[in-house]
Amino acid sequence: MIEQVLRFTRVFNAPRQLVFSCMIEPEHLAQFWGPIGVSTPLDTITVDARAGGAFTTVMVNDADGSTYPTSARYLEVRAPERLSWIEDHSGMTVTITFIELGDGRTRVDIEQTNVPAPMMDPGAQAGFLTSLDRFSAHLAELTGAGR
Repeated sequence: MIEQVLRFTRVFNAPRQLVFSCMIEPEHLAQFWGPIGVSTPLDTITVDARAGGAFTTVMVNDADGSTYPTSARYLEVRAPERLSWIEDHSGMTVTITFIELGDGRTRVDIEQTNVPAPMMDPGAQAGFLTSLDRFSAHLAELTGAGR
């Protein structure tokens, strides 16, 4: 059986603590969670950022209003270095490592394991990458780099 693993790396022009905080604070998550074409209303996000704590969101398709609920359990929360969770519905595990590069930049390494087959599709991966673009834009607004 082929292991279903995806890896993504992105460098953000923002300090590590800010990048980490944005990944666990609902007010920030509501600004970028999900691919282009969906919104994640603040009132649908819950975060209990501790090992064993729950994380839930509901993404809403901007065009037709269809919803995509997600729930997960944190496996590891080690600020500001590492986050890991397992999705309840798919069993996919996501591990994010935050690496301080200096000069206010942070490298984020994302590893997804036990990835469901539909998410291995290049189109699904492209959608995920747009959420990282949205995250980058949000960080630029917060740091003033977008001005």
